[in-house]
Amino acid sequence: MIIGIDLGTTNTLAAYYGKDGPVIIPNRLGGHLTPSVVSVEGDQVYVGEVAKERMITHPEDSAAVFKRDMGSDRKYKLGGKEYRPEELSALILRSLKEDAEEFLGEEVTEAVISVPAYFNDKRRRATQRAGELAGFKVERIISEPTAAAIAYGLYDMQDDAKVLVFDLGGGTFDVSILELDGTILEVRAVAGDNFLGGEDFTGIIEDMWFEKHAGALKKGKDELDDKVLRHIHKAAEQCKLGFSENGKGIMHCSVEGEEYEDEFSHEQYEKRCEDLLERIRIPVRKSLSDARIKLNEIDKVVLVGGATRLPVVRHLVARLFKAIPDTRINPDEAVAAGAAVQAAMKERTDSIREMILTDVCPFTLSTEVSVEREDGSFESGHVCPIIERNTVIPASRTETLYPLHDNQKSICVNVLQGESRFADNNLLLGEMDIPLPKKKKEDNGIDLTYTYDINSILEVQVKLHATGEVRRQILKGRDVDMTDEEIEARMKELEYLKIPPREQEKNKLLLVKGERLYEENFGEDRQVIEQHIRRFEMALNTGDHAKIDAARSEFKEFLDDWD
Repeated sequence: MIIGIDLGTTNTLAAYYGKDGPVIIPNRLGGHLTPSVVSVEGDQVYVGEVAKERMITHPEDSAAVFKRDMGSDRKYKLGGKEYRPEELSALILRSLKEDAEEFLGEEVTEAVISVPAYFNDKRRRATQRAGELAGFKVERIISEPTAAAIAYGLYDMQDDAKVLVFDLGGGTFDVSILELDGTILEVRAVAGDNFLGGEDFTGIIEDMWFEKHAGALKKGKDELDDKVLRHIHKAAEQCKLGFSENGKGIMHCSVEGEEYEDEFSHEQYEKRCEDLLERIRIPVRKSLSDARIKLNEIDKVVLVGGATRLPVVRHLVARLFKAIPDTRINPDEAVAAGAAVQAAMKERTDSIREMILTDVCPFTLSTEVSVEREDGSFESGHVCPIIERNTVIPASRTETLYPLHDNQKSICVNVLQGESRFADNNLLLGEMDIPLPKKKKEDNGIDLTYTYDINSILEVQVKLHATGEVRRQILKGRDVDMTDEEIEARMKELEYLKIPPREQEKNKLLLVKGERLYEENFGEDRQVIEQHIRRFEMALNTGDHAKIDAARSEFKEFLDDWD
């Protein structure tokens, strides 16, 4: 059986697809949410609720919020041993695996695991590794907003719709815009912040409390014991969750023998959260801009993640979208439920309507280049984007590059992922060193082609102008469970993407027809025809399939009316 798992920053949960739809699998304590916390005592490892309680009394041997460090080199020292973030995540996943097998009465070996849409390739690989360490064969890594959209039944809606998924969890924030067209659920754009979530809203209350009692405390915040800090954090979290709509929150805690009970108004709290709220607005604006969709074109707003329950967040959503969001499904459970539906699709469950999920590149794929200064010298370390972020995949794009010098012996192609214009600030995925023949630099160019598949497979192809020689390399994410033969077959299927848009038959036909009409006419008519030809050519030059399709329809309509 395949189960769906939402591996969260604050809580983790699993679900399977039953006869009546997705079902959340209870953990060994009967709850749906397993805190993403690990605590170590000697040779004994605790996860979930027990670990969360021990974290207050044994903070030095406990860890939480480690999802934020997935894919990094950070190590946590617990009980005298060091653990990487994916190893801690694996302990949580293994616990859920055991709970699922106990509940279902059968062995569970496969899983669909969700990740924030804005996770880069390194973070996704770390998540894949965590699943493997827990004993799962990870069938798919699915983006959390896509999973949530599936859970809300968007795959089974009768009408086409544009949907914005607002996913604010304990430690990460994603906003995704999806479009449903028949049986196709297309991700149009994603944006987010991997270091923004409910924990940060708890931190605001902590800051307010420390500011209020700065004079009364005998020690500064940095001087307090970890146990005291965990106690204050828990009290702040309870205060945050206790806020009533436009009401007040009460924070009660005991510090160094002194009892404190404080009341904070929601208005005061909301004002202090303004910086966090602005960090939420930025990805919302970015996703709408990248999707080329106006706010009033959004048909549905879906809230996902436990932090969306906070009144301060609900107020922001109401102001931003001027609409009542869809909250039919428990926001803590939507992603796991959607992952379970995706798992059922993998198993080809009869009751699930078959659908096509398209995705986008969350980050730009580029290569390192040198740029010419005003004095004629060159500055290295810049990037040339090949496949831009939020390009619908599968996709293939080509850029022509040239060496800096005559008779240059080789050219190095670095494959980068990220949005910075400087190479060092982006993630290095791989590199190729391409030998060059002795030629003048203008005669020694290369065509660099990236072809990216929904299975996280990137083909890098280099074609030398001077000799016609082609070098290629396959870069695949760790979540790709495909043989080399299967990957080669898939890349062969995508050969059609490598044909330049101008040379594709359906586009070539319209260009030839346009040129014929231009030659047959004269005067102002020629100017009008040329304007339409140039407009279509500009769309072809972008390589953006959505733009090209729209421009082709418009150009064809013009030609048909003229002819």
